[in-house]
Amino acid sequence: MLKRGRTDRGKRSRKKRNIIQLITRISVVGIATITASLIVLLSAFNGIEKMIEDLYTDYDADITVRPTEGKTFNEDRIDITQLKKIDGVRNYSRAVEEVVILKHDEKWVNANLIGVDDSFLEIARMGNHILNGDSVLYKDSLPVGIMGATLLDKLEAYVPENVGEESVICYVPRRKMKIQFGKNPFRTERITISGKMNYNRDVNAKNLLIPLDLSKELLGYNKQISALYIDVDDDHKNEDVKAQVQKLAGKDFQVKTNFEKNELIYQTSRSEKLIVLYILLFIFILAAFNLVASLNMLFVEKLDNIGTLQSFGASRRFIFSIFFIEGLLISGAGILIGLIVGYAVCYLQIATELVTMPNSGGEPFPIAISLSDGALILSCVLALSVLFSYFPVKFLIRRNIGSTVIGK
Repeated sequence: MLKRGRTDRGKRSRKKRNIIQLITRISVVGIATITASLIVLLSAFNGIEKMIEDLYTDYDADITVRPTEGKTFNEDRIDITQLKKIDGVRNYSRAVEEVVILKHDEKWVNANLIGVDDSFLEIARMGNHILNGDSVLYKDSLPVGIMGATLLDKLEAYVPENVGEESVICYVPRRKMKIQFGKNPFRTERITISGKMNYNRDVNAKNLLIPLDLSKELLGYNKQISALYIDVDDDHKNEDVKAQVQKLAGKDFQVKTNFEKNELIYQTSRSEKLIVLYILLFIFILAAFNLVASLNMLFVEKLDNIGTLQSFGASRRFIFSIFFIEGLLISGAGILIGLIVGYAVCYLQIATELVTMPNSGGEPFPIAISLSDGALILSCVLALSVLFSYFPVKFLIRRNIGSTVIGK
């Protein structure tokens, strides 16, 4: 009977240990899963944010100067010679902007006509965004246009390769003309399309680029321009150069960086990233309750051993440190596995481009690894792990080993 009783106690003890090991593994897996998810999702948001920046900052100049009042201004009001001397200014382009009507066969659409200098093609990195045709504003000394991809599709037009050419009719409103019966309020011009550009949805759906001289001729401008686009050196901050440009231009002009022009888009992207971070940290807290359960069961199962340690003179601080370190080891194992898995998934996507974005024609889902995000994730999960190890163990010690202060 005694032997049978010992066997039963041994089986119950092994069963408890197996349950504790199972809960411990669940804790490790839960912490690892959330840590890996944090790494992958924040890297994905970084990739999306970088993609948005590339789409908008490539087309939008680093700094844009516009008049605070009115639609246009005389270009002589800004000293271009002094502008080019500002430290950090790499290039610039004058621009004329107007809303026009385009016609191709039986298709009519509204569009933004933008006349620019040749330097704008370099500022906007046009060569990297041409789908069909050439990134030029003149062919055989004749002015040509570059049209947004969606706008060209709306007109059911295309840029032929090697054979023929595509053109659209542009209807430009006449300036300072009273509307009278029998008089055409528009000036028309047939514009040859040299290229099809692809930036972002707004640019693709609305914009037609033509040479600045042609736009001035169509609109009847002499020295009037709508805006001045400024390209900033990579080793200079846009905000610093903006301050100098604003000082040169004066209070009659509005000077904005590309971030300020698209502030809502950037803030939305960053807000979504923060929301995802908070949600996953909350899920991490829920997963950490498995760690609390594991420590609780381990403590109860080792009460007899704790009594033995106390009989040998072990202090409450020593016993506390044993279980506290055990909690840190469990969470640390989960965090380490999660970091390895998370970064492995990111590098796998970067190297193999397995996951593609929907409706993108096979474009790989962007991933951008950030060391600062990795440090933020590591500090957050470590802090939560310390809290979920410290307070449960402190509570168990106080409840089961007297009411004196830990360490005495």
